[in-house]
Amino acid sequence: MTRAEILAGIAQVARDELELDPETVRPEARLVEDLGLDSLRLLTLAAEVENRFQVALEPEDDAAIVTVGDLVAALERRLALRDFG
Repeated sequence: MTRAEILAGIAQVARDELELDPETVRPEARLVEDLGLDSLRLLTLAAEVENRFQVALEPEDDAAIVTVGDLVAALERRLALRDFG
C-alpha cells in the first residue's frame, strides 16, 4: 500500500467518522492543533483507522503521532510488519 493510499484512507475516515473536510487532512496537519481533535475524537480516529487498515497501533506509536504524516508513517510500519511478519 502506498503512502498516498494510506493518506486517502485516513482522509476518508476523517470525513466519514469525524465529519472533517478531507482537504484539511494533509501530512503536515497536526491532529490536535490544526484538525481540532480532542481525546475522544483521537480515539475514534485511531479505532477507525485500525479497523480500516486491519492493524493495531501500539502505545509507542501513540506517543510519536502528532501530525497526519506521523500517522501515515506509523501505519506504514504496522502494515509492513503485518505483511512481512
